[in-house]
Amino acid sequence: MAKVIYETDGPLARITINRPEAMNAFDLETAGLLKDNLLKFDADADLRVAIITGAGDKAFSAGADLKKMNTTAYSGGIREIWDHELRDRLGQRLHVKKPVVAAINGYCLAGGLELALGCDIRIASTNASFGAPEARWSILHGFGAMRLPHVVGLTMALDFMLTGERIDAKRAYEVGLVSRLVEPAELMPEAERVARQIAANGPLALRIVKELAWRGLHESPDALMSYYAAASGLLHQTDDAKEGPRAFAEKRPAKFTGK
Repeated sequence: MAKVIYETDGPLARITINRPEAMNAFDLETAGLLKDNLLKFDADADLRVAIITGAGDKAFSAGADLKKMNTTAYSGGIREIWDHELRDRLGQRLHVKKPVVAAINGYCLAGGLELALGCDIRIASTNASFGAPEARWSILHGFGAMRLPHVVGLTMALDFMLTGERIDAKRAYEVGLVSRLVEPAELMPEAERVARQIAANGPLALRIVKELAWRGLHESPDALMSYYAAASGLLHQTDDAKEGPRAFAEKRPAKFTGK
């Protein structure tokens, strides 16, 4: 049985972590497959948006499989997966230029939360819960420690990471960790609805907007404006930039080609 399932439907890709018996925790193979499938999605010109989710209704992902990582089957132990993550930037999604939506069901913990934080939009079901318990085991919520303060604010992020306490879906929505909250049965329909809405927009503009938003977390205003000016100049010369206003004037849906 595949540990990661990759499916496409029109402009959408759905990537499902398929280890429900292990709360969709990722071992080295799963981590590698997740990265490979995201890059496969990003390279496919026919695809516009990806949805990442976890199989079953108990967990989006509980993070790294600590039990498996500390068996003799892995000579490097837990350190091996951390080295793999740092090398391939698994949790950061920085390789992926197109929009990625996280559809979060059940437990979203540790590296699973980091995976969700690496996505551009997070949608949760009411049965979801979130936690960064790594400090309990004297390991790091590394990417999360860098990303979480930008999402929920420094005080909330430190409370979250230093105590290791979980929060429920309602609290996650209140603090802005997720942008939409739905009943479990509506999770994937809502994620697909949002993804299709995004996919109908100009793909080149989407990539630049995403790049601007992520750069804005760490770059200086001058550097960000320089990038914006260059990207905007290039975008305005594209067929899509001409098609959008033309479709608006003609009161019809735009037909974007990504060119």
